[in-house]
Amino acid sequence: MTWISALAFVGALSASQAPAQKTETAVFAGGCFWGVDAVFKHVKGVTRVVSGYAGGAAGTADYEQVSSGSTGHAESVEVTFDPSQVTYEQLLQIFFTVAHDPTQLNRQGPDVGTQYRSAVFYTSEQQKAAAQAFMARLTRDRVFSRPIVTEVTKLDRFYRAEAYHQNYLALHPTQPYIVYNDLPKLAELKEKFPAMYREL
Repeated sequence: MTWISALAFVGALSASQAPAQKTETAVFAGGCFWGVDAVFKHVKGVTRVVSGYAGGAAGTADYEQVSSGSTGHAESVEVTFDPSQVTYEQLLQIFFTVAHDPTQLNRQGPDVGTQYRSAVFYTSEQQKAAAQAFMARLTRDRVFSRPIVTEVTKLDRFYRAEAYHQNYLALHPTQPYIVYNDLPKLAELKEKFPAMYREL
């Protein structure tokens, strides 16, 4: 995926030369939100990441109900970013190539169920078009050996998860699930996108 790294580097250069803009928001679902949250927190230009739920109703937006897989929600992260430092397209690159495996249907690694599905919850038609175009490019270039199963769905509302789920990796770096499933994602982010990686 050399072309992805090259795009990230060029994009980072052009973004650093752009005038200051207001922040924007992106919402992604890629399995357990602990690891996805941590990946985006380490991206330059990202100002805030919140773990939560998207795709279901307010009345079922709590962990116990979402964990049943019957609420329509997906564990998600809300990413606030400065587009003068990192673009939405660059966030898509990281989401699809580092944060999760977009070819796994209704699961990520050991976690199984629709609440762990792969999804882009777009907040504008521009985000929708960008996500669809990026997925088409990955498919065209045969980046993955299996089909991409990521949903591209309009965001209705994002619901913040319980406090104990926020910033989970940073607070529990030695927990076995984190060590096995999520710390490797941070290492991969640093290796594939060094110009976009930041230490916290």
